[in-house]
Amino acid sequence: MKKITSVFYYSIALVLATVIFGMVAPGSFEDITANLQSFISSSFGWYYLITVIAIVAFCIFLIFSPIGAIKLGKPGDTPDYSRPTWFAMLFSAGMGIGLVFWGAAEPLSHYIDPPLATPETAQAYKESMRYTFFHYGIHAWAIYGIVALALAYFNFRKGEPGLISATLKPLFGKKMNGGWGTFIDVFAVFATVFGVATTLGFGAAQINGGLKYLFGIPVNFTVQLIIVLIVTVLFLLSAWSGLGKGIKYLSNANMYLAIGLFALVFIVGPTVLSLDIFTDTIGSYIQNFFQMSFRIAPLNEQHREWVNSWTIFYWAWWISWSPFVGLFIARVSKGRTIREFLIGVLLLPSLVSFLWFAVFGTTAIEADNAAGGIISKLPTEQVLFAVFEQMPWSWVLSIVALILIGTFFITSADSATFVLGMLTTNGSLMPPNRIKIIWGVLQSAVALVLLYSGGLQALQNALIAAALPFSIIMILMMISLYKSLSIEQKELGLYHKIKHPKKKSEKA
Repeated sequence: MKKITSVFYYSIALVLATVIFGMVAPGSFEDITANLQSFISSSFGWYYLITVIAIVAFCIFLIFSPIGAIKLGKPGDTPDYSRPTWFAMLFSAGMGIGLVFWGAAEPLSHYIDPPLATPETAQAYKESMRYTFFHYGIHAWAIYGIVALALAYFNFRKGEPGLISATLKPLFGKKMNGGWGTFIDVFAVFATVFGVATTLGFGAAQINGGLKYLFGIPVNFTVQLIIVLIVTVLFLLSAWSGLGKGIKYLSNANMYLAIGLFALVFIVGPTVLSLDIFTDTIGSYIQNFFQMSFRIAPLNEQHREWVNSWTIFYWAWWISWSPFVGLFIARVSKGRTIREFLIGVLLLPSLVSFLWFAVFGTTAIEADNAAGGIISKLPTEQVLFAVFEQMPWSWVLSIVALILIGTFFITSADSATFVLGMLTTNGSLMPPNRIKIIWGVLQSAVALVLLYSGGLQALQNALIAAALPFSIIMILMMISLYKSLSIEQKELGLYHKIKHPKKKSEKA
């Protein structure tokens, strides 16, 4: 199982070509990614919205369907990890840096530049929180969940290798063992590298922003290069120790640090207002769920630009991350039923994200209002630390935040090296360390190239371009998964009728 496949060599060649091009011609690289992003956002925005809401609907259908009782594994299999550890691992890999990076910045940005309301009004305040919940809620985790579910089902239930191509065998049969399967797995690797590299870029930029606020260290590419190099060494050491040690311990440490930072901000920030905003926004999120899901603003150029910059960007981000997060979540979810799996993946992380944004977003908006609007004018990566500067215990908050960003950085990169190793060694559940090290170095190199060629905007552009083709693969995965599950459901029903003729109503 640990044999290096052709997927590894094709993927390495493709990623290296991208890295070299970005280093040799950063201006041209930025122009190409910007043009691709503009074309995809303007021409395929409708496609992203419809695809993602279809994924949400499919997940909800599986939860309430009798199919939900099917186990991700053999009948006697039990989960490898306790529920708290399982939740910590999937959450650390799935959101991590994004929550810390955007926790204060996104609600504040929407308050200053809301999707519909007049800026800096009570209505803008409510909209800012509702759309932040929307971007980090059910839709995001449904994207992760459906990829993870397909991988876990075919791997643990059907005995297939942990590969994206293996999930399409019910549709395409033996073709997935040849060139077409290789093509799909190579593209999954490519999308994963860019998805993770973007997040690493965000993490490096925010660590740099925090160091500037705390120690006056300038924000530039040189400093970010040093940060990426240091963190690369750390996450490679973690990757070397394996899934059961490095990622497990770091994921639990992340949760404790995140809870600690959340508690501090909750206590010293506008506590009651944060709870009020959380409660009110949950209601408006549910009430406007479908309106936001389909909103594309076809007749208003300014509103459409907002949708492209935020909603389409996020859907592309989650899609490009889905091979990585999906395979990682699948790996740690053996033995759970489909229903338990989807409820856990969709609801628990969404709820925690809502609490996080309610506290950090409310605190950021109130701090900006108190500071006369100066915080909202800062670069995104510096917003969180500027908010802390307006609060008691600002030094403690900033230090804890920096440590948390670093551990999330390490966990995400560590998990990604594991997943990339699996994808390029025929789904090996224990990929060789040398393969993980190669992928660790390459994904850091891509993050640096993106930062060098255009900063955060280049990161966003590359994400949207990489996500479109993989979204087509996701649609095929859903169809393939449903086909296989339907067949198994019928077989299980037939089995029970033969084995227990008096229990015709019994479900699988």
